Amino acid sequence: MNWNTLRDNREARLQRTRAALGNELDGKTLPSARIADLLHTVLECGDRVCLEGNNQKQADFLGHALANLNPERINNLHMLQSVLALPEHLDVFERGVASKLDFSFSGPQAVRVARLASAGKLNIGAIHTYLELFSRYFIDLPPRVCLVAAEAADRHGNLYTGPNTEDTPAIVEATAFKQGIVVVQVNRIVDTVPRVDIPGDWVDFVVQSPRPYYIEPLFTRDPAQISEIQVLMAMMAIKGVYAEYGVQRLNHGIGFDTAAIELLLPTYAESLGLRGKIGKHWALNPHPALIPAIEAGFVQSVHSFGSELGMEDYIHARPDVFAIGPDGTMRSNRAMCQAAGHYACDMFIGSTLQIDLQGNSSTATAGRISGFGGASNMGADARGRRHASPAWLKAGQQAREGRNTIPRGQKLVVQMVETFREHMQPAFVEKLDAWELMEQARMAIPPVMIYGDDVSHILTEEGIANLLMCRSDEEREQAIRGVAGYTPVGLARDKRMVENLRDRGIIQRAEDLGVDKRMATRDLLAARNMKDLARASGGLYQPPKRFRNW
Repeated sequence: MNWNTLRDNREARLQRTRAALGNELDGKTLPSARIADLLHTVLECGDRVCLEGNNQKQADFLGHALANLNPERINNLHMLQSVLALPEHLDVFERGVASKLDFSFSGPQAVRVARLASAGKLNIGAIHTYLELFSRYFIDLPPRVCLVAAEAADRHGNLYTGPNTEDTPAIVEATAFKQGIVVVQVNRIVDTVPRVDIPGDWVDFVVQSPRPYYIEPLFTRDPAQISEIQVLMAMMAIKGVYAEYGVQRLNHGIGFDTAAIELLLPTYAESLGLRGKIGKHWALNPHPALIPAIEAGFVQSVHSFGSELGMEDYIHARPDVFAIGPDGTMRSNRAMCQAAGHYACDMFIGSTLQIDLQGNSSTATAGRISGFGGASNMGADARGRRHASPAWLKAGQQAREGRNTIPRGQKLVVQMVETFREHMQPAFVEKLDAWELMEQARMAIPPVMIYGDDVSHILTEEGIANLLMCRSDEEREQAIRGVAGYTPVGLARDKRMVENLRDRGIIQRAEDLGVDKRMATRDLLAARNMKDLARASGGLYQPPKRFRNW
Protein backbone atom coordinates (compact mmCIF):
# COMPACT_ATOMS: atom_id res chain seq x y z
CA MET A 1 0.00 0.00 0.00
CA ASN A 2 1.22 3.53 -0.82
CA TRP A 3 1.16 5.68 2.32
CA ASN A 4 2.52 8.73 0.49
CA THR A 5 -0.31 9.64 -1.90
CA LEU A 6 -0.70 13.15 -0.46
CA ARG A 7 3.05 13.78 -0.62
CA ASP A 8 3.28 12.39 -4.16
CA ASN A 9 0.38 14.58 -5.27
CA ARG A 10 1.96 17.61 -3.65
CA GLU A 11 5.26 17.00 -5.45
CA ALA A 12 3.49 16.57 -8.80
CA ARG A 13 1.74 19.93 -8.32
CA LEU A 14 4.99 21.66 -7.41
CA GLN A 15 6.85 20.19 -10.39
CA ARG A 16 4.29 21.26 -12.98
CA THR A 17 4.05 24.72 -11.41
CA ARG A 18 7.82 25.17 -11.49
CA ALA A 19 7.82 24.07 -15.11
CA ALA A 20 5.06 26.54 -16.00
CA LEU A 21 6.70 29.50 -14.26
CA GLY A 22 10.27 28.70 -15.30
CA ASN A 23 12.89 31.33 -14.55
CA GLU A 24 10.24 33.76 -13.33
CA LEU A 25 9.99 31.73 -10.14
CA ASP A 26 12.73 33.12 -7.89
CA GLY A 27 12.94 30.65 -5.04
CA LYS A 28 9.42 30.90 -3.63
CA THR A 29 8.67 34.29 -5.16
CA LEU A 30 6.81 34.90 -8.41
CA PRO A 31 5.72 38.08 -10.24
CA SER A 32 2.13 39.15 -9.64
CA ALA A 33 1.46 38.95 -13.40
CA ARG A 34 1.94 35.16 -13.27
CA ILE A 35 -0.61 34.48 -10.52
CA ALA A 36 -3.19 32.94 -12.91
CA ASP A 37 -0.53 30.55 -14.28
CA LEU A 38 0.36 29.53 -10.73
CA LEU A 39 -3.24 28.82 -9.76
CA HIS A 40 -4.07 27.00 -13.00
CA THR A 41 -1.18 24.60 -12.43
CA VAL A 42 -1.20 24.19 -8.65
CA LEU A 43 -4.96 23.61 -8.37
CA GLU A 44 -6.89 20.51 -9.38
CA CYS A 45 -10.61 20.18 -10.00
CA GLY A 46 -12.53 19.31 -6.85
CA ASP A 47 -9.83 20.65 -4.51
CA ARG A 48 -10.68 21.95 -1.05
CA VAL A 49 -9.40 25.52 -1.18
CA CYS A 50 -9.19 27.81 1.84
CA LEU A 51 -9.22 31.45 0.78
CA GLU A 52 -8.36 33.76 3.63
CA GLY A 53 -11.31 36.06 4.03
CA ASN A 54 -11.40 37.12 7.66
CA ASN A 55 -13.52 39.58 9.54
CA GLN A 56 -11.06 42.26 8.49
CA LYS A 57 -8.03 41.04 6.49
CA GLN A 58 -8.71 39.81 2.96
CA ALA A 59 -6.45 37.93 0.56
CA ASP A 60 -8.17 40.01 -2.09
CA PHE A 61 -5.53 39.78 -4.84
CA LEU A 62 -5.58 35.99 -4.68
CA GLY A 63 -9.37 35.97 -4.42
CA HIS A 64 -9.70 38.06 -7.57
CA ALA A 65 -7.29 35.78 -9.42
CA LEU A 66 -9.18 32.68 -8.30
CA ALA A 67 -12.53 34.09 -9.44
CA ASN A 68 -11.10 34.76 -12.90
CA LEU A 69 -9.66 31.30 -13.57
CA ASN A 70 -10.85 29.39 -16.60
CA PRO A 71 -13.73 27.19 -15.33
CA GLU A 72 -13.02 24.68 -18.09
CA ARG A 73 -9.61 24.07 -16.50
CA ILE A 74 -10.42 24.53 -12.81
CA ASN A 75 -13.90 23.78 -11.48
CA ASN A 76 -15.94 22.15 -8.74
CA LEU A 77 -13.74 23.61 -6.01
CA HIS A 78 -14.88 23.20 -2.41
CA MET A 79 -14.30 26.58 -0.76
CA LEU A 80 -13.47 26.88 2.94
CA GLN A 81 -13.80 30.43 4.18
CA SER A 82 -14.32 32.24 7.46
CA VAL A 83 -16.00 35.29 6.00
CA LEU A 84 -17.52 36.05 2.61
CA ALA A 85 -16.89 39.77 2.44
CA LEU A 86 -15.99 40.63 -1.16
CA PRO A 87 -17.90 40.09 -4.42
CA GLU A 88 -15.08 37.83 -5.68
CA HIS A 89 -15.83 35.41 -2.86
CA LEU A 90 -19.08 34.55 -4.62
CA ASP A 91 -17.95 35.20 -8.19
CA VAL A 92 -16.17 31.83 -8.01
CA PHE A 93 -19.60 30.18 -7.72
CA GLU A 94 -21.27 32.43 -10.29
CA ARG A 95 -18.59 31.54 -12.85
CA GLY A 96 -18.54 27.81 -12.08
CA VAL A 97 -15.02 27.68 -10.61
CA ALA A 98 -16.39 26.50 -7.25
CA SER A 99 -19.52 24.58 -6.30
CA LYS A 100 -19.45 23.88 -2.54
CA LEU A 101 -18.95 26.14 0.46
CA ASP A 102 -18.24 25.70 4.15
CA PHE A 103 -18.15 29.07 5.91
CA SER A 104 -18.84 31.04 9.08
CA PHE A 105 -20.14 34.49 8.18
CA SER A 106 -21.22 36.25 5.00
CA GLY A 107 -22.23 39.72 6.22
CA PRO A 108 -22.47 42.01 3.18
CA GLN A 109 -22.85 39.02 0.84
CA ALA A 110 -25.70 37.39 2.78
CA VAL A 111 -28.42 38.15 0.24
CA ARG A 112 -26.29 36.91 -2.66
CA VAL A 113 -25.44 33.71 -0.78
CA ALA A 114 -29.14 32.98 -0.37
CA ARG A 115 -29.79 33.69 -4.04
CA LEU A 116 -26.96 31.46 -5.30
CA ALA A 117 -27.98 28.68 -2.93
CA SER A 118 -31.57 28.85 -4.16
CA ALA A 119 -30.36 28.77 -7.78
CA GLY A 120 -28.33 25.63 -7.13
CA LYS A 121 -24.99 27.29 -7.91
CA LEU A 122 -23.76 27.09 -4.33
CA ASN A 123 -24.03 23.98 -2.19
CA ILE A 124 -23.63 24.83 1.50
CA GLY A 125 -21.83 22.12 3.44
CA ALA A 126 -22.44 23.82 6.79
CA ILE A 127 -22.55 27.22 8.45
CA HIS A 128 -19.94 27.08 11.21
CA THR A 129 -18.72 29.12 14.10
CA TYR A 130 -15.14 30.28 13.56
CA LEU A 131 -13.66 27.85 16.07
CA GLU A 132 -15.71 25.01 14.63
CA LEU A 133 -14.49 25.69 11.09
CA PHE A 134 -10.85 26.02 12.18
CA SER A 135 -11.17 22.72 14.03
CA ARG A 136 -12.49 20.96 10.94
CA TYR A 137 -9.45 22.17 8.98
CA PHE A 138 -7.46 19.76 11.16
CA ILE A 139 -9.92 16.87 11.07
CA ASP A 140 -12.03 16.24 7.99
CA LEU A 141 -11.63 19.44 5.95
CA PRO A 142 -7.87 19.98 5.56
CA PRO A 143 -7.30 22.44 2.68
CA ARG A 144 -5.45 21.00 -0.32
CA VAL A 145 -4.45 24.56 -1.22
CA CYS A 146 -4.68 27.67 0.91
CA LEU A 147 -4.50 31.28 -0.27
CA VAL A 148 -3.60 33.65 2.56
CA ALA A 149 -2.34 37.19 3.21
CA ALA A 150 0.52 38.61 5.25
CA GLU A 151 2.20 41.97 5.82
CA ALA A 152 5.63 40.90 4.61
CA ALA A 153 7.83 37.97 3.62
CA ASP A 154 11.55 37.52 3.31
CA ARG A 155 13.35 35.64 0.51
CA HIS A 156 12.99 32.38 2.42
CA GLY A 157 9.22 32.70 2.73
CA ASN A 158 9.18 33.57 6.43
CA LEU A 159 6.01 35.56 7.06
CA TYR A 160 5.34 38.60 9.19
CA THR A 161 1.59 38.95 9.75
CA GLY A 162 1.72 42.09 11.90
CA PRO A 163 -1.21 43.11 14.08
CA ASN A 164 -3.77 41.46 11.80
CA THR A 165 -2.63 37.88 12.09
CA GLU A 166 -6.24 36.68 12.50
CA ASP A 167 -6.84 33.23 10.90
CA THR A 168 -3.51 32.86 9.08
CA PRO A 169 -1.67 30.51 11.50
CA ALA A 170 -4.57 28.05 11.74
CA ILE A 171 -5.07 27.96 7.96
CA VAL A 172 -1.38 27.56 7.10
CA GLU A 173 -0.64 24.92 9.72
CA ALA A 174 -3.66 22.80 8.77
CA THR A 175 -2.64 22.94 5.11
CA ALA A 176 1.13 22.54 5.39
CA PHE A 177 0.97 19.54 7.70
CA LYS A 178 -1.40 17.64 5.43
CA GLN A 179 0.94 17.99 2.44
CA GLY A 180 -1.06 20.88 1.00
CA ILE A 181 0.13 23.92 -0.92
CA VAL A 182 0.45 27.33 0.78
CA VAL A 183 0.26 30.45 -1.43
CA VAL A 184 0.69 33.86 0.17
CA GLN A 185 0.10 37.41 -1.03
CA VAL A 186 2.18 39.96 0.85
CA ASN A 187 2.30 43.73 0.92
CA ARG A 188 6.07 43.73 0.57
CA ILE A 189 9.09 41.45 0.26
CA VAL A 190 11.97 42.39 2.56
CA ASP A 191 15.42 41.14 3.47
CA THR A 192 14.49 40.55 7.11
CA VAL A 193 10.99 40.41 8.59
CA PRO A 194 10.39 42.20 11.94
CA ARG A 195 9.43 38.88 13.51
CA VAL A 196 8.69 35.41 12.12
CA ASP A 197 5.01 34.67 12.61
CA ILE A 198 4.95 31.73 10.21
CA PRO A 199 8.15 29.88 9.23
CA GLY A 200 9.14 29.81 5.60
CA ASP A 201 9.31 26.03 5.39
CA TRP A 202 5.51 25.99 5.77
CA VAL A 203 5.17 28.29 2.73
CA ASP A 204 5.39 27.28 -0.93
CA PHE A 205 4.76 30.42 -3.01
CA VAL A 206 4.87 34.15 -2.27
CA VAL A 207 3.61 36.95 -4.49
CA GLN A 208 3.80 40.66 -3.76
CA SER A 209 0.36 42.08 -4.43
CA PRO A 210 0.15 45.21 -6.63
CA ARG A 211 -1.67 46.88 -3.74
CA PRO A 212 -1.86 46.23 0.04
CA TYR A 213 -4.46 43.70 1.04
CA TYR A 214 -7.90 45.06 1.86
CA ILE A 215 -8.72 45.48 5.52
CA GLU A 216 -12.04 46.53 7.00
CA PRO A 217 -12.30 48.68 10.18
CA LEU A 218 -15.13 46.41 11.24
CA PHE A 219 -15.19 47.23 14.93
CA THR A 220 -15.12 51.02 14.68
CA ARG A 221 -18.32 52.70 15.79
CA ASP A 222 -18.84 56.47 15.63
CA PRO A 223 -20.16 57.60 19.04
CA ALA A 224 -22.15 60.31 17.22
CA GLN A 225 -24.55 57.58 16.08
CA ILE A 226 -25.30 56.22 19.56
CA SER A 227 -28.90 56.99 20.52
CA GLU A 228 -30.32 57.86 23.92
CA ILE A 229 -32.23 54.56 23.95
CA GLN A 230 -28.88 52.79 23.59
CA VAL A 231 -27.51 54.88 26.46
CA LEU A 232 -30.44 53.77 28.62
CA MET A 233 -29.91 50.13 27.69
CA ALA A 234 -26.21 50.46 28.48
CA MET A 235 -27.01 51.89 31.90
CA MET A 236 -29.32 48.94 32.62
CA ALA A 237 -26.65 46.51 31.42
CA ILE A 238 -24.00 48.00 33.71
CA LYS A 239 -26.28 48.16 36.75
CA GLY A 240 -28.33 45.00 36.21
CA VAL A 241 -25.71 42.59 34.79
CA TYR A 242 -22.11 43.82 35.05
CA ALA A 243 -22.42 45.09 38.62
CA GLU A 244 -24.90 42.40 39.71
CA TYR A 245 -22.52 39.58 38.81
CA GLY A 246 -19.18 41.40 39.14
CA VAL A 247 -18.24 40.58 35.55
CA GLN A 248 -14.51 41.04 35.04
CA ARG A 249 -13.75 38.81 32.02
CA LEU A 250 -15.92 39.34 28.98
CA ASN A 251 -16.45 39.70 25.26
CA HIS A 252 -18.50 42.39 23.51
CA GLY A 253 -20.18 41.83 20.17
CA ILE A 254 -20.05 44.34 17.34
CA GLY A 255 -22.53 47.19 17.52
CA PHE A 256 -23.62 50.51 18.90
CA ASP A 257 -25.32 48.87 21.90
CA THR A 258 -22.07 47.52 23.31
CA ALA A 259 -20.10 50.61 22.16
CA ALA A 260 -22.44 52.61 24.41
CA ILE A 261 -21.52 50.36 27.36
CA GLU A 262 -17.81 50.87 26.66
CA LEU A 263 -18.30 54.64 26.62
CA LEU A 264 -20.28 54.61 29.89
CA LEU A 265 -17.62 52.78 31.87
CA PRO A 266 -15.58 55.93 32.69
CA THR A 267 -18.73 57.95 33.49
CA TYR A 268 -21.75 56.00 34.72
CA ALA A 269 -19.88 52.91 35.95
CA GLU A 270 -17.33 55.18 37.65
CA SER A 271 -20.17 57.00 39.44
CA LEU A 272 -21.34 53.62 40.78
CA GLY A 273 -17.88 52.86 42.16
CA LEU A 274 -17.31 49.98 39.76
CA ARG A 275 -13.74 50.71 38.62
CA GLY A 276 -11.64 47.67 39.49
CA LYS A 277 -14.78 45.57 39.95
CA ILE A 278 -16.03 45.07 36.37
CA GLY A 279 -14.65 44.95 32.83
CA LYS A 280 -10.98 44.27 33.60
CA HIS A 281 -10.08 41.52 31.12
CA TRP A 282 -11.37 41.38 27.56
CA ALA A 283 -11.42 39.09 24.53
CA LEU A 284 -11.97 41.90 22.07
CA ASN A 285 -10.59 43.64 19.02
CA PRO A 286 -9.01 47.02 19.83
CA HIS A 287 -12.33 48.91 19.79
CA PRO A 288 -11.72 52.66 19.61
CA ALA A 289 -14.76 53.07 21.87
CA LEU A 290 -12.76 51.33 24.61
CA ILE A 291 -10.07 54.05 24.66
CA PRO A 292 -11.69 56.20 27.40
CA ALA A 293 -12.17 53.13 29.63
CA ILE A 294 -8.54 52.12 29.13
CA GLU A 295 -7.36 55.64 29.95
CA ALA A 296 -9.61 55.70 33.05
CA GLY A 297 -8.00 52.54 34.40
CA PHE A 298 -10.96 50.18 33.94
CA VAL A 299 -9.25 47.86 31.46
CA GLN A 300 -6.22 45.77 32.45
CA SER A 301 -5.85 43.51 29.43
CA VAL A 302 -7.22 42.96 25.93
CA HIS A 303 -6.54 39.87 23.81
CA SER A 304 -7.67 40.39 20.22
CA PHE A 305 -9.12 38.38 17.34
CA GLY A 306 -7.71 40.94 14.88
CA SER A 307 -6.55 44.54 14.93
CA GLU A 308 -8.31 47.76 13.96
CA LEU A 309 -7.25 50.38 11.43
CA GLY A 310 -5.99 53.57 13.04
CA MET A 311 -5.33 51.96 16.42
CA GLU A 312 -1.73 50.90 15.66
CA ASP A 313 0.05 53.76 17.46
CA TYR A 314 -2.29 53.59 20.43
CA ILE A 315 -1.81 49.83 20.78
CA HIS A 316 1.98 50.26 20.57
CA ALA A 317 1.86 52.84 23.36
CA ARG A 318 -0.16 50.59 25.72
CA PRO A 319 1.88 47.33 25.91
CA ASP A 320 0.53 46.50 29.38
CA VAL A 321 -2.96 46.24 27.89
CA PHE A 322 -2.41 44.66 24.47
CA ALA A 323 -0.36 41.62 23.35
CA ILE A 324 2.78 43.35 22.06
CA GLY A 325 5.77 41.44 20.70
CA PRO A 326 9.47 42.36 20.81
CA ASP A 327 9.01 44.12 17.46
CA GLY A 328 6.61 46.56 19.13
CA THR A 329 3.43 45.49 17.32
CA MET A 330 0.46 43.43 18.39
CA ARG A 331 -0.13 39.87 17.19
CA SER A 332 -3.76 38.87 17.09
CA ASN A 333 -4.92 35.27 16.88
CA ARG A 334 -8.52 34.54 16.01
CA ALA A 335 -8.46 30.84 16.91
CA MET A 336 -6.92 31.38 20.35
CA CYS A 337 -9.12 34.39 21.05
CA GLN A 338 -12.22 32.38 20.13
CA ALA A 339 -11.08 29.73 22.62
CA ALA A 340 -10.49 32.47 25.22
CA GLY A 341 -13.93 33.90 24.60
CA HIS A 342 -15.48 30.47 25.05
CA TYR A 343 -13.58 29.25 28.11
CA ALA A 344 -11.86 32.19 29.79
CA CYS A 345 -14.68 34.76 29.72
CA ASP A 346 -17.58 34.90 32.15
CA MET A 347 -19.88 36.83 29.83
CA PHE A 348 -20.74 37.46 26.22
CA ILE A 349 -23.04 40.35 25.39
CA GLY A 350 -24.11 41.07 21.84
CA SER A 351 -27.01 41.76 19.56
CA THR A 352 -29.06 39.79 17.05
CA LEU A 353 -31.79 40.22 14.46
CA GLN A 354 -34.47 37.81 15.70
CA ILE A 355 -35.37 36.15 19.01
CA ASP A 356 -38.14 33.59 19.42
CA LEU A 357 -40.21 32.62 22.46
CA GLN A 358 -37.63 30.10 23.66
CA GLY A 359 -34.83 32.67 23.48
CA ASN A 360 -33.24 31.19 20.35
CA SER A 361 -31.62 33.97 18.35
CA SER A 362 -30.39 34.23 14.79
CA THR A 363 -28.99 36.71 12.30
CA ALA A 364 -30.16 34.51 9.41
CA THR A 365 -33.41 36.11 8.24
CA ALA A 366 -35.65 35.84 5.19
CA GLY A 367 -33.56 36.01 2.01
CA ARG A 368 -30.30 36.42 3.95
CA ILE A 369 -27.87 33.63 4.91
CA SER A 370 -25.42 35.64 6.97
CA GLY A 371 -23.88 33.02 9.25
CA PHE A 372 -22.76 33.64 12.81
CA GLY A 373 -19.02 34.29 12.98
CA GLY A 374 -17.82 33.90 16.54
CA ALA A 375 -21.04 34.72 18.39
CA SER A 376 -21.96 31.06 18.74
CA ASN A 377 -18.62 30.34 20.45
CA MET A 378 -18.76 33.44 22.62
CA GLY A 379 -22.46 32.97 23.36
CA ALA A 380 -22.43 29.37 24.52
CA ASP A 381 -22.06 27.92 27.98
CA ALA A 382 -18.68 26.16 28.03
CA ARG A 383 -19.65 22.75 29.39
CA GLY A 384 -16.01 21.73 29.58
CA ARG A 385 -15.07 24.62 31.88
CA ARG A 386 -13.84 23.68 35.35
CA HIS A 387 -12.28 26.82 36.86
CA ALA A 388 -14.54 28.98 39.03
CA SER A 389 -15.16 32.72 39.27
CA PRO A 390 -17.78 34.66 41.24
CA ALA A 391 -19.80 35.66 38.14
CA TRP A 392 -19.79 32.10 36.77
CA LEU A 393 -20.77 30.60 40.11
CA LYS A 394 -23.60 33.08 40.73
CA ALA A 395 -25.13 32.46 37.30
CA GLY A 396 -24.93 28.72 37.86
CA GLN A 397 -26.52 29.00 41.29
CA GLN A 398 -29.44 30.99 39.89
CA ALA A 399 -29.96 28.50 37.07
CA ARG A 400 -29.99 25.48 39.41
CA GLU A 401 -31.64 26.86 42.53
CA GLY A 402 -34.14 24.38 43.96
CA ARG A 403 -32.95 21.58 41.71
CA ASN A 404 -31.29 18.39 42.88
CA THR A 405 -28.23 18.74 40.67
CA ILE A 406 -24.52 18.88 41.34
CA PRO A 407 -23.41 22.52 41.64
CA ARG A 408 -21.57 24.13 38.75
CA GLY A 409 -21.32 27.55 37.22
CA GLN A 410 -22.76 28.95 34.02
CA LYS A 411 -21.68 31.52 31.49
CA LEU A 412 -23.63 34.75 31.20
CA VAL A 413 -24.94 35.08 27.65
CA VAL A 414 -26.77 38.36 27.14
CA GLN A 415 -28.74 39.28 24.02
CA MET A 416 -29.11 43.07 23.88
CA VAL A 417 -31.63 44.32 21.32
CA GLU A 418 -34.08 47.11 20.76
CA THR A 419 -37.58 45.71 20.36
CA PHE A 420 -37.82 47.05 16.80
CA ARG A 421 -34.99 46.90 14.29
CA GLU A 422 -34.50 49.14 11.25
CA HIS A 423 -37.57 49.62 9.05
CA MET A 424 -39.67 48.79 12.14
CA GLN A 425 -39.03 45.06 11.86
CA PRO A 426 -39.77 43.44 15.23
CA ALA A 427 -36.78 41.74 16.84
CA PHE A 428 -39.10 39.32 18.64
CA VAL A 429 -40.94 36.72 16.58
CA GLU A 430 -43.09 33.65 17.19
CA LYS A 431 -40.95 31.63 14.76
CA LEU A 432 -37.46 32.36 13.46
CA ASP A 433 -36.94 32.87 9.72
CA ALA A 434 -34.20 30.28 10.17
CA TRP A 435 -36.81 27.54 9.71
CA GLU A 436 -37.67 28.84 6.25
CA LEU A 437 -33.99 29.20 5.35
CA MET A 438 -33.37 25.61 6.41
CA GLU A 439 -35.87 24.45 3.79
CA GLN A 440 -34.63 26.82 1.09
CA ALA A 441 -30.98 25.81 1.47
CA ARG A 442 -31.77 22.16 2.23
CA MET A 443 -30.01 22.30 5.60
CA ALA A 444 -30.27 19.57 8.19
CA ILE A 445 -31.07 22.03 11.01
CA PRO A 446 -32.23 25.67 11.13
CA PRO A 447 -29.32 28.17 11.25
CA VAL A 448 -29.67 29.35 14.86
CA MET A 449 -26.89 31.64 16.08
CA ILE A 450 -27.33 31.19 19.86
CA TYR A 451 -29.58 28.52 21.29
CA GLY A 452 -32.11 29.64 23.86
CA ASP A 453 -30.87 27.28 26.57
CA ASP A 454 -27.54 29.13 26.49
CA VAL A 455 -29.10 32.61 26.79
CA SER A 456 -29.09 33.91 30.36
CA HIS A 457 -30.50 37.43 29.88
CA ILE A 458 -32.40 39.39 27.26
CA LEU A 459 -32.04 43.15 27.55
CA THR A 460 -34.19 45.69 25.69
CA GLU A 461 -35.25 49.28 26.29
CA GLU A 462 -38.15 47.73 28.27
CA GLY A 463 -35.87 46.07 30.81
CA ILE A 464 -33.98 42.87 31.56
CA ALA A 465 -35.37 39.34 31.51
CA ASN A 466 -33.28 36.99 33.64
CA LEU A 467 -33.94 33.60 32.04
CA LEU A 468 -31.69 31.82 34.56
CA MET A 469 -34.36 32.28 37.22
CA CYS A 470 -37.26 30.94 35.16
CA ARG A 471 -38.52 27.58 36.41
CA SER A 472 -40.75 26.52 33.52
CA ASP A 473 -41.10 26.96 29.78
CA GLU A 474 -44.16 29.12 30.42
CA GLU A 475 -42.23 31.46 32.73
CA ARG A 476 -39.46 31.70 30.18
CA GLU A 477 -41.88 32.60 27.40
CA GLN A 478 -43.62 35.25 29.49
CA ALA A 479 -40.29 36.72 30.63
CA ILE A 480 -39.35 37.18 26.98
CA ARG A 481 -42.75 38.62 26.11
CA GLY A 482 -42.39 40.92 29.12
CA VAL A 483 -39.42 42.76 27.59
CA ALA A 484 -40.58 42.56 23.95
CA GLY A 485 -42.36 45.91 24.12
CA TYR A 486 -45.00 46.76 21.53
CA THR A 487 -44.07 44.00 19.12
CA PRO A 488 -46.82 41.44 18.43
CA VAL A 489 -44.91 39.07 20.73
CA GLY A 490 -44.86 41.65 23.51
CA LEU A 491 -48.51 42.63 23.12
CA ALA A 492 -49.53 38.98 23.56
CA ARG A 493 -48.05 38.82 27.09
CA ASP A 494 -50.00 37.58 30.11
CA LYS A 495 -49.99 40.84 32.07
CA ARG A 496 -50.65 39.22 35.44
CA MET A 497 -47.89 36.65 34.97
CA VAL A 498 -45.44 39.30 33.75
CA GLU A 499 -46.10 41.40 36.86
CA ASN A 500 -45.53 38.29 38.99
CA LEU A 501 -42.20 37.73 37.25
CA ARG A 502 -41.34 41.36 37.94
CA ASP A 503 -42.21 40.96 41.61
CA ARG A 504 -39.79 38.01 41.77
CA GLY A 505 -37.00 40.01 40.08
CA ILE A 506 -37.00 37.88 36.94
CA ILE A 507 -38.04 40.93 34.93
CA GLN A 508 -36.46 44.22 35.95
CA ARG A 509 -37.43 47.61 34.54
CA ALA A 510 -35.11 50.62 34.69
CA GLU A 511 -36.84 51.91 37.83
CA ASP A 512 -36.45 48.50 39.51
CA LEU A 513 -32.71 48.77 38.95
CA GLY A 514 -32.53 52.32 40.26
CA VAL A 515 -31.66 53.64 36.81
CA ASP A 516 -32.85 57.21 36.35
CA LYS A 517 -34.12 57.50 32.78
CA ARG A 518 -33.61 61.26 32.91
CA MET A 519 -29.86 60.62 33.01
CA ALA A 520 -29.98 58.58 29.81
CA THR A 521 -28.66 61.24 27.48
CA ARG A 522 -25.70 61.42 25.16
CA ASP A 523 -24.04 63.74 27.67
CA LEU A 524 -23.22 60.61 29.68
CA LEU A 525 -20.95 59.23 26.96
CA ALA A 526 -17.21 59.55 27.60
CA ALA A 527 -16.81 60.46 23.91
CA ARG A 528 -19.59 61.84 21.70
CA ASN A 529 -17.83 61.66 18.35
CA MET A 530 -14.70 60.35 16.65
CA LYS A 531 -12.73 63.49 17.40
CA ASP A 532 -13.38 62.93 21.12
CA LEU A 533 -11.93 59.41 20.82
CA ALA A 534 -8.82 60.73 19.08
CA ARG A 535 -8.47 63.38 21.78
CA ALA A 536 -8.92 60.79 24.56
CA SER A 537 -6.06 58.77 23.06
CA GLY A 538 -3.71 61.73 23.27
CA GLY A 539 -3.64 61.91 19.49
CA LEU A 540 -2.43 58.33 19.12
CA TYR A 541 -5.63 57.06 17.51
CA GLN A 542 -5.85 57.98 13.83
CA PRO A 543 -9.40 57.23 12.62
CA PRO A 544 -9.78 55.95 9.03
CA LYS A 545 -10.74 58.65 6.53
CA ARG A 546 -14.36 57.57 6.34
CA PHE A 547 -14.75 58.41 10.05
CA ARG A 548 -13.13 61.83 9.87
CA ASN A 549 -15.10 65.03 9.52
CA TRP A 550 -12.46 67.45 10.77
